Amino acid sequence: MAKGVTARLFSAREFVDRVARQSPARLAITVFAAVIALFTALLMAPWATTTGRSAAFVDALFTATSAVCVTGLVVVPTGTYWSTYGQVVIIVGIKVGGLGIMTLASILGLAVSRRIGLTQKLLTASETKTTRLGEVGSLVRVVILTSTAIELLIALMLFPRFLVLEESIGEAAWHGVFYGISAFNNAGFVPTAEGLAPHVGDWMLCLPIILGVFIGSLGFPVILNVLRSRRDTRRWSLHTKITLTTSAVLVVVGAVLIGAFEWRNDETLGELSVPSRILAALFAGVMPRSGGFSTVDTGDMLESSWLITDALMFVGGGSASTAGGIKVTTLAVMILAIVSEARGDRDTEAYGRRIPRETLRLAVAVSFIGATAVLLSSLVLLSITGWTLDVILFETISAFATVGLSTGVTGDLPEAGKYVLTALMFVGRTGTMTFAAALALRDRRRIVRYPEERPIIG
Repeated sequence: MAKGVTARLFSAREFVDRVARQSPARLAITVFAAVIALFTALLMAPWATTTGRSAAFVDALFTATSAVCVTGLVVVPTGTYWSTYGQVVIIVGIKVGGLGIMTLASILGLAVSRRIGLTQKLLTASETKTTRLGEVGSLVRVVILTSTAIELLIALMLFPRFLVLEESIGEAAWHGVFYGISAFNNAGFVPTAEGLAPHVGDWMLCLPIILGVFIGSLGFPVILNVLRSRRDTRRWSLHTKITLTTSAVLVVVGAVLIGAFEWRNDETLGELSVPSRILAALFAGVMPRSGGFSTVDTGDMLESSWLITDALMFVGGGSASTAGGIKVTTLAVMILAIVSEARGDRDTEAYGRRIPRETLRLAVAVSFIGATAVLLSSLVLLSITGWTLDVILFETISAFATVGLSTGVTGDLPEAGKYVLTALMFVGRTGTMTFAAALALRDRRRIVRYPEERPIIG
């Protein structure tokens, strides 16, 4: 019997190693799809719903994909449709998905083969932006421990507030843990039917969630770099500096613009006190990072606020983070390249460092793929729903960027529309990331090069 088990493990190890060598991106996507399939099956159990009847396959698949892809879009209300068991399945799915697809693939390889292969190390190094391959194995463990510690810290900050809100100790602990995991992983799921709307002016409740979403959207490379070099900011990497700077600018710009547009809108901020308006505007400026929580009804916002939110969602958060989108470094690199071109500089520079041309090409490719995915999905949804473009665009960008904000129409989608957004969430979470990793690993040097000639641009 022992020989049979050993033989099966050896065969699994050979299979993983062979697939990892031939197509590491395919391995990562396969693992992620398998995890979604597992959580779909768990959510289809009769005891996963409050009614005791099995959920429809499309609803279970949509919810599982939204949880594992840490999106937060829902077609059924989380707090009332899913039982305690169903909510536990969702939060575990969020935790697994938040660790990142590359980290997940490395954990699988480590569990099967008792080691991390060279190809998987390269993939994880690309995902976590570390260059010393010998550190990847320990880095995976550090990522798990660090993320869990931050989630527990957020839960501890929320726990006393829920007690003050007259919840029992058990309810307060559960809601604290749920919001802690959901916030850090930028998932946007809420365990109650009313969500956060009743707490729109509650600074003690909203600030920890804002903090959790913002930290989670920075990415593990930034978090670890800051923790290791907290006493000397000069040791911060270029990636850390660009991510922190761009993220802070986007949060401020988003909060100011949305606050200005919605300040006198009686359906959102207009009837709130000034401190509550400021908090709600800050909350609305942070959540498009990929957080997905909302304290005011997004469907009641002005179209100008939707447009600003669309732009912020499409950019998303930091690389190797729990956030989605094309990532803030992608935006920053393209802006820096435009500035350099306008100045006539040959090199793109930031913080005393020169950014390679390959990075700019990669940023353009990732942005184009993201825009194409949103465009095609919007065309399909326009043809099957009959909704207006502003609503469709908001939903598709939210799904692609794994944000979870909605104008309130997600639950009204026809079955075909649910499948479209399910596929878009999966592509948004895995597509651009694995494509970027594949391009980085396929970079090659050519001995013979063609003569250079410039086409006319503009």
